[in-house]
Amino acid sequence: MFERGILVALIGIAIIVGPRFLQSSRFYEMVAGAQVVGWFALVLGIALAAVDLIQRAKKKRGG
Repeated sequence: MFERGILVALIGIAIIVGPRFLQSSRFYEMVAGAQVVGWFALVLGIALAAVDLIQRAKKKRGG
């Protein structure tokens, strides 16, 4: 689940940062309109990775 979390977070970052690198106005408007989705993906990815790390820590400590 950690890998999925990192992947989702990277997709979120790409959506958030993407409009700065796009030259075409049509693609810029499309990606710029997805900023909320990008932030959601970033937060979700971080949460997935954090949950996995917490579960791993509990397994190590609990036996």
